[in-house]
Amino acid sequence: MTSDIPVRVRPEIAALPPYRQGKQAGTDAFKLSSNENPFDPLSGVVEKLRARVDVNRYPDAAATRLREALAARFGVDADGVHVGAGSVSILAQLLLAVCGPGDEVVYAWRSFEAYPGLALVAGATPVEVPLTADARHDLPAMAAAVTGRTRAIIVCSPNNPTGPIVTRNEFDAFIAAVPGDVLVILDEAYAEFVTDPHAVDGMTVLGTDGRDNVVALRTFSKAFGLAGLRVGYAIGHHRILDAARTTAIPLSVTAQAEEAALASLEAEPELLERVEVIGERRDRLAAALRDVGWAIPEAQGNFVWLPAGAETMAAAEAFDAVGLIVRPFAGDGIRISVGEEEAVEKVLRAAASVIDTLPQEHAGRRLVRRAASSAE
Repeated sequence: MTSDIPVRVRPEIAALPPYRQGKQAGTDAFKLSSNENPFDPLSGVVEKLRARVDVNRYPDAAATRLREALAARFGVDADGVHVGAGSVSILAQLLLAVCGPGDEVVYAWRSFEAYPGLALVAGATPVEVPLTADARHDLPAMAAAVTGRTRAIIVCSPNNPTGPIVTRNEFDAFIAAVPGDVLVILDEAYAEFVTDPHAVDGMTVLGTDGRDNVVALRTFSKAFGLAGLRVGYAIGHHRILDAARTTAIPLSVTAQAEEAALASLEAEPELLERVEVIGERRDRLAAALRDVGWAIPEAQGNFVWLPAGAETMAAAEAFDAVGLIVRPFAGDGIRISVGEEEAVEKVLRAAASVIDTLPQEHAGRRLVRRAASSAE
């Protein structure tokens, strides 16, 4: 309905709900709803921010120093790097650059909740391809969904909110199956947390034969702990990135964000030690959740996924009642960020209480008993 809007708004925009971030937490609760890094920025990063006080001046619109640092790190030309106010803003720019009315954007579902809205804002039609039974991308089905109207495909690895990765072999086969003039966006917001050696790595895919249509997205929000400063980047063919730069809002990356990102790159060894701590905590949490009966998919981000299905909202209330703010996706499941160590045991207790309320044949339960029965 658009009758209550005082100006003429595109009907599909009027019907589109605004993006809603994870629920905020009070001082007596653990916020496990937004996949944030539980560690504070390193002291050197904070010092850089305090030293950067010239807020009366515009930032470098091209984030030149950060682009050059990233180019050197990944062995590409600086024109092959684009910096934006978070990787999601670059995703929006790319879709605006390639899509128009009647075009289509293909992506897995459920995946990052911003995808359908960004496609609609660009004027395109979202095409959602269901995940497999084990919460992974069904890349053959995604390739089959490509039509002459497809302008972009989004592949999220590891997938947010479910957790599994796309393997390099799967991605290579997928790229070979889709037209070379269709943009493939490899969303790797959680790449630093991946420990599976078979996972696709955008930085090794780019530049190989037949990969000019691939753009990899990464961010400083997650592993580097700069979510509040909003800075992400893309690596890809410079002419594709030029198109994204054309659609970008000028001066959206602040000088403070660029300084913090540069300082974080300099401190990367220490930061990655923290990533290892989070990864170990994630694996321990996922294993313990399986032990209490949950069918937890492969977890390769900084979060775990509870496939609660129709019971999702009631289950989320049980977590909220004990001071755990999680991210429910109605009808599908609950994403729980890996936060402070002190939260782990509380999550396990709450999850154990919830699993006891689910029907015995619920898809969120591990099939331990049935597997044992069939073996007898």
